[in-house]
Amino acid sequence: MTPPPAWFSAALDAAVQEGTTAVDGASIAYRAWGDPDGRSIVLVHGGAAHSRWWDHIAPLLTDGWRVVAVDLSGHGDSDRRDRYSLDTWAREVLAVVAEAGTTAASVVIGHSMGGLVTLRLATLAGSQIAGAVAIDSPVRDMAPEDRAARQHLAFGPLRVYPTPEAAVARFRPIPDQPTLAYIADHVAATSIRPAEGGWTWKFDPNVFARDHLTPELLTRLDCRVALFRAEHGLVTPQQGEVLYDRLGRVAPVIEIPVAGHHIMLDQPVALVAALRTLLADWDHSIPHG
Repeated sequence: MTPPPAWFSAALDAAVQEGTTAVDGASIAYRAWGDPDGRSIVLVHGGAAHSRWWDHIAPLLTDGWRVVAVDLSGHGDSDRRDRYSLDTWAREVLAVVAEAGTTAASVVIGHSMGGLVTLRLATLAGSQIAGAVAIDSPVRDMAPEDRAARQHLAFGPLRVYPTPEAAVARFRPIPDQPTLAYIADHVAATSIRPAEGGWTWKFDPNVFARDHLTPELLTRLDCRVALFRAEHGLVTPQQGEVLYDRLGRVAPVIEIPVAGHHIMLDQPVALVAALRTLLADWDHSIPHG
């Protein structure tokens, strides 16, 4: 097997801090990189994913930033709840933003379902953050994880596997797509936990039992917003144009070439470059409004 590139190994070796914060009775876990006194980027994963999907992305964004990756409730190492909603998850992200200590200068970046959470946060409390970025998030439709769960194609009752290796071998992104093997292997290995009789996935299948009526996500936005789309992802060029119009033709809609929906699994360097460029542009321009 070809060894992973040096940048990936260095990212996984970067110093990271782990913490938790309590939100509505649940312990919410997060991981943080970079200078605690810097401005903060908060990374929000998609459905059935977790903070460690960002392990190889976050360290590459720390120049001048504190980067925090959150486990939404029902995911990763955070507590489970009886019920889940975009509003609850948005409050969790805002609490982690506050925990980072630089709320007014924080940019929240979410992928897929996490992008919907991010836009919901921008609607509910946009004045409390500096910016919101949604990555290949189908704003007017279900996230692919939700659709697969509703159609009983994935994310049913958690199966228990006899060994970690057996569980990792079953890892597949939803929707399935080409990935860089060394990244998929890392994400898979950090997606499992011990269970009675073996190993199982960390996420709570009930996260997909929430109300699937998507609230209005692009109104009363009091912060900067940007939308990323993957060339081979879920947000079509036509949908990108509609969103650009709805945002007053001032919020960029940025395409990552060649990428599938899970951009951090197949085009991570392009994703980092695009995020760095966006943040540098925001640093040197004045918001409209």
